[in-house]
This record gives sequence, structure tokens and C-alpha cells, in this order.
Amino acid sequence: MIGDPWFYAVAVPAVVLTGFSKAGFGGAVGGLAVPLMSLAIAPPQAVAVMLPILLLMDLMGLYAFRGKWDAALLKLTVPAGQLGALIGALTFHYVNERWLRGLIGVEAVVFALQKFREGSRAWNGPPAPLRPAVARFWSTVSGFTSFVSHAGGPPMMQFLLPLKLDRVLLVATLAWYFAAINAAKWLPYGLLGLIDVRNVSTSLALLPAVPIGYGLGLYFLRRVAQGAFVRLTTWALLVTGLKLIWDAVAG
Repeated sequence: MIGDPWFYAVAVPAVVLTGFSKAGFGGAVGGLAVPLMSLAIAPPQAVAVMLPILLLMDLMGLYAFRGKWDAALLKLTVPAGQLGALIGALTFHYVNERWLRGLIGVEAVVFALQKFREGSRAWNGPPAPLRPAVARFWSTVSGFTSFVSHAGGPPMMQFLLPLKLDRVLLVATLAWYFAAINAAKWLPYGLLGLIDVRNVSTSLALLPAVPIGYGLGLYFLRRVAQGAFVRLTTWALLVTGLKLIWDAVAG
């Protein structure tokens, strides 16, 4: 198990933030966990440590949001997301993870600024039509970025927020989507040598922080109004994007 106290000083808040994000925002700021942990350990190790933690969060989400997902969306997004994860597995050792974060960050910032410009139309205007090609594109991007850095939330938000789904339906659908994507990562991570006793032991040490973050996220989701949910999610995407850009430039 990792014994560096500095690692846990950044890892525990990262786990709580990720749980809150997944339950409260659908993962809009979940992409910050690996960059935060990477302040103390190498990014590939941070990715490996986070996987069991994400799987536990997914199990909590499957229970909390049972029967509330959008089946039509999942039929479009899950296969494409798993294709993206497969591409991530095949290219894992060749991807410049630093610049990938920067690209995700730029996309998130541009999208957030666009949502701010829309004002109240971002949540009470007419929804964008569901285009299967768009759904498959962003899901493939999400699966890829999720595999290499657990940053699949921002690409999915760029697809889902314009649909103006009810906030619970949106988060529930993402909970089931990411459960499928994260479960598919386990074998490739093992084949890539990322799953070992030290990393799994570290993950187990961090598990008590999971229900704290996830519980806070559920509390938030059940009490926030739809307009406030969209505004806060947009701010979360903006902050996440700026942090990822900073990591790319300063790294």
C-alpha cells in the first residue's frame, strides 16, 4: 500500500469530490481525481488506484438509480463507449495523457461558455434532437478518455446537457453508462500491468471515503432545482476544463 501521507492528503478529497460529482452532477468534475492524485504518484498508477473506487461508486449508483435510466440512450451510448475504451486500451502506452487532458479541458471550457451564453434557455428552452451519430461520437470519445484518465464525464455532458433531460434521469443514465464502461476496464487494466497488490491495497484504504462523497452528491441531487442543477453543472465543467488545461500547460 502507498504509505506517503501527502498522497492521502490529495487522494481522500479527490475520492470525495468524485463521489459527489458522480451522484450529484453525473461526473462533471470526476475527471479531476487523476490529476489531483498525480500530484503525489505517477498518472498510470493514479488511474489504477481509482478503478476499484469507481466500481464501488458504480454499484452504489446502480442501487440508488435502479429503474430510472433511459434505455434508448444506453443502447446508443454503451456500445460506443466500450469501443472508445477498447481504443484506449490499444493505444494506452502511446497516448500523451498530458495533452489529452488539455484537449478535454478546452472542449469543456468552450461548451460551458456556450451554456452560459444561452442563459435560462440552457434548461428551459427546447431540447436538442437526439441524433444517434452525435450520441455515438461523444460516447466513443468518453470511453476513450475514461480509459486513459477516468475523464469520461465532460464529453458525455457535451452530448447530454443539450437534450435537457430531467436531472435525475440524466445522472441515472450516466450511472448505468459508466458502470458498463468501468466494468469493461478491469481485464485490460490487468493485462496492462496496472492491477497489482499495492494499487488494490491503496484503493481499499480509500474506500471509506466513497460513501461520504456519494451520499453528499445524492443529497444535493434530490434537493436542487433543475435550473440550479444545469448552472452548477456548467460551472463544474468550466472549473474542470480550466484545471485540465492548467495541467496540460504546467505539466
